[in-house]
Amino acid sequence: MKPTYLMDDIQWQQLIQNVADHFNDVTIKRGFQYFKQGKVKEFTMPDADHIAAVIDGSELYEVDLHLSAFAASRCTCPVHKNCKHMIAALLKYANMQERSVHALVNAHSTGFTRLAAKSDVRTTAPASRSTPSPDRKQAARNALSKTASRIADMPISEWHDLFDQCITLIHMNTQNSQYAQSALASIYAMKPPLSPGMEQLYELHAHLRVLEKLVPQSPMPGYPTHSYMGYYTQIAADELKEAIERDFESQLVLTPALTNEPMQEARMAETLAYLRRKMLAESRNGTYFSDAYYRFWLNWMRPKQKDSTSSIYAEELQHLRAAEDELGTALARLPWMLAQSWMYFYQSQDDQAWSLLEKAEKAFPLKISSSQLLLFLHALREAEEWSRLKDGLRHIGPLLHSHRDDHLHDYMNDWDTVLQHLPEAEQEMWDTLVGMLPFAGGMYEEALLAHDKWRQWIDYQLSIRSEPLSFRVSVLQPIEKNAPELLLPFYHQAVERYVLEKNRSSYKAAVKLLKRLFKLYKKMKQEPRWELFFATFTSRHSRLRALQEELRKGKLLS
Repeated sequence: MKPTYLMDDIQWQQLIQNVADHFNDVTIKRGFQYFKQGKVKEFTMPDADHIAAVIDGSELYEVDLHLSAFAASRCTCPVHKNCKHMIAALLKYANMQERSVHALVNAHSTGFTRLAAKSDVRTTAPASRSTPSPDRKQAARNALSKTASRIADMPISEWHDLFDQCITLIHMNTQNSQYAQSALASIYAMKPPLSPGMEQLYELHAHLRVLEKLVPQSPMPGYPTHSYMGYYTQIAADELKEAIERDFESQLVLTPALTNEPMQEARMAETLAYLRRKMLAESRNGTYFSDAYYRFWLNWMRPKQKDSTSSIYAEELQHLRAAEDELGTALARLPWMLAQSWMYFYQSQDDQAWSLLEKAEKAFPLKISSSQLLLFLHALREAEEWSRLKDGLRHIGPLLHSHRDDHLHDYMNDWDTVLQHLPEAEQEMWDTLVGMLPFAGGMYEEALLAHDKWRQWIDYQLSIRSEPLSFRVSVLQPIEKNAPELLLPFYHQAVERYVLEKNRSSYKAAVKLLKRLFKLYKKMKQEPRWELFFATFTSRHSRLRALQEELRKGKLLS
């Protein structure tokens, strides 16, 4: 039986857009399976905007859909909203309206949406391609401004609907920095007076929504990947990422929930749910929403909690664990594992946190960014929890094996900070750094020199067969001044290697080191040892005429 209320083409296109905005691909595909299996048991439309349906899931669930206010829609299932049961009801609705079910199933494909717009047109006149008149633009802005005036009472999903309508006013399709700036300007133009905390949330979500327009969605399993971003789009996305990081640099202004701003807590909870959803479905090629999720917890959520026993961390762990069943193979497992390690970390269950980090590194080698790892250390440093920071350095250090020296310097600075407060931890530092060899060799060398560990520094250079001539004089001067005898084997072994190469340039290098050896023996007042060595050396290599010539040029032979 056909419903009494029929959609026109504008309403149909809006429905496709709403499905794309409020449901991820996994949920849509699962809802499609429910629809095909005939699990929509009851379907009624009390009015043109309202759908009531009963879906046969693990039990019977009641769906209450509001087509012009999706955020107000609900389901009695554990997910409550934006679930597969809602999708099944919407597909039933589309089918009864004789619209393309596959247009809704493929709502995230913009190409398909444009095709549906062309092929599904019935009686409506072709839309005008001209730019809207100034009067129509102003009317649209006035309508949006009126909606925005109620934004403190609107759920976050409706904020995003409003932002999308603001973005349509700029009439730009090229996704670059100019597009992002224009989109943000249009969104900010509609911002009503808000309390400081709500204004921070407004600006954060403006950045997040525009970023969402730029970053490709994570593809469905078995479908072609479309995670490539063009060069200029990548620049715009990176700029928005930096803007989001700046949003979190300012401490969130908290207003008591039961006095001036009763909705701020609700908006915070919705923001967390949004970031979690985006993070758990993020493409492997980006960490935009993952980083925002971590910083949201670190800078805005954690400071609100009085101690590590707060139930909010355990509740978040439950949400994360439930996501494995909900998303299945579409789950972005690396950010999922990292997010769980954060929740253990916030509860001071560090053993579980570090263990999960290590499992994530083994499962996804070279995929964990250094910034994600160093955030754990940053949190402990800011909290001045020196013992925990020491343990974090021991566990995170070996996971930095694929990262550049600048990040290793940040890591080493944290060790220096720990030793200022826990000098007895120095041996643990050396044990950790030795365990990080060879990838942390440069950092290890610098640390040895900084701590006047001359013998260990020389031992390390001998083990990796370093060339003494590759070091600046300033590096070797402290050793020459404080422990010159340690340089003797370093120079002697290098001289023998140079001679074995048997070419003119290597002979010249050998002579340079021999002259340094002469000065060292003289400084140590051991000239007889030098004379004995040099006599033996020249006799042993007397047939190497080129070497003899270089020795004479260096005035070591007469």
